[in-house]
Amino acid sequence: MTAPTLAHSPEHPSVRVGRRGWVALAVLMLPVLLVSVDNTVLNFALPAISESLTPSGTALLWMIDIYPLVLAGLLVSMGSLGDRIGRKKLLLIGSAGFGLVSIGAAFAPTIELLIGARAALGFFGAMLMPSTLSLIRSIFRDRSQRRLAIAVWASGFAAGSALGPIIGGVLLEHLWWGSVFLIAVPVLLPLFFLAPFLVPESRDPAPGRLDLASITLSLVTMLPIVYGIKHMATEGPDLLGCAAIVIGVAAGILFVRRQSRLETPMLDMALFHKPAFSGAVLINLLSVVALVGGLFFVSQHLQLVLGLSPLNAGLILVPGLITMILAGLLVVPVAARVRPSIVVPAALALSAVGYGAIGLLGGAVDAVAIAICFVLLGLGIGAAETVSNDLILANAPVEKAGAASAVSETAYELGAVLGTATLGTILTASYRNAVVLPDGLSAAQQSAASETLGGAVHVAGELPPDAAGALLESARLAFDSGVGISAWLGCGLIVAAATVALVSLRHVR
Repeated sequence: MTAPTLAHSPEHPSVRVGRRGWVALAVLMLPVLLVSVDNTVLNFALPAISESLTPSGTALLWMIDIYPLVLAGLLVSMGSLGDRIGRKKLLLIGSAGFGLVSIGAAFAPTIELLIGARAALGFFGAMLMPSTLSLIRSIFRDRSQRRLAIAVWASGFAAGSALGPIIGGVLLEHLWWGSVFLIAVPVLLPLFFLAPFLVPESRDPAPGRLDLASITLSLVTMLPIVYGIKHMATEGPDLLGCAAIVIGVAAGILFVRRQSRLETPMLDMALFHKPAFSGAVLINLLSVVALVGGLFFVSQHLQLVLGLSPLNAGLILVPGLITMILAGLLVVPVAARVRPSIVVPAALALSAVGYGAIGLLGGAVDAVAIAICFVLLGLGIGAAETVSNDLILANAPVEKAGAASAVSETAYELGAVLGTATLGTILTASYRNAVVLPDGLSAAQQSAASETLGGAVHVAGELPPDAAGALLESARLAFDSGVGISAWLGCGLIVAAATVALVSLRHVR
């Protein structure tokens, strides 16, 4: 016995789901939790990976960025593919591939193979996230129920982020860094047993033919733009970075023109003519850039500067991540009565205060201050993301839920790339310019210690006490020289998101 198929489920306020629909939502939370746990766990595994594989600063950033880079390039294509072949089917395929590749990533012997495994995880991960959100859109046709379901979906990200540091901290204190990738196996197994019976299939009843030219153009748009931004953030403006962005923009223009001419486009560009839709997507993008960029430098500051274990460092951030969960759920009744142009900017203002406090303290920020600041950050972003995701789905027809969900997810993943590429690169550049290496290091030691703080910690373990102490002090001061700058940039991104909300959502009830 399999679940029924929802070929077309128009929104109607009287069509409310019962217990089966909410159980299906719980099943759909499994891949959401997995992806968010993986993201947070990886941040806390960076020091261990740096010490074990001794990557360059650029390789370390690529290891982080390649996953959301591939995801961002494929999400729209995969969302459209799910609309055609079935969103549940695509979800199960993606889950199987994600689980198998995670096992390979856990045992990667070199940074190059780990980067390759992360790229493969991005390929299969692109099948997961649009499928979950679009299936929610198909199952929950009543607006009030769907708003709550989206709040649960968004809170699933935060819940995974909260569990990630705890689970990762325990694993990293007792096992090797690769153990964090094995989390995928026990999370995905229940999905295979339960999804075929509980989650209804849904697809576009009239999807049209699969347009390979549109898929190619979407890839050629996303990949070069993200690569160009990342390259110029690392190497500075040059011909290669500018050329990559120009190629991506040109492909994007061709993609938009092609979608406008097709009878059944892969992505309905008319959606972006709605200020509520395009504004909500941009709010997601800016918020995630700030959040992911913050996690990148805070996780390293807690472990490598303040000397906390991975588990204790994770516990410092848990109050903020739990606050994000609660904010996403508690904003639901508020959003039903207060305009989003008021709710979203007010929420994001709290996040800006948290980021601004880190900027004022700079390298002097301690664990307690970080915990308080992340509570404010989670409070604002948790509430804003629930409202913005509801607006994205509410402004898209249900038969195009996969493509619309993919746009929302593309904003998330592009934001993750830009978060590490901008804030992470600022930290790397500041570190390289400020670190002072002691005399007597080999060429390999000089290279590792000058690239990343984790590399310096690894090299210090090979040096006499006096030289090790001098290197660690210099490396930690060098790292913290970029914390204040990065925090102020994050604050500016949150303020920009609030401004977008004020302008684009002002006519939305």
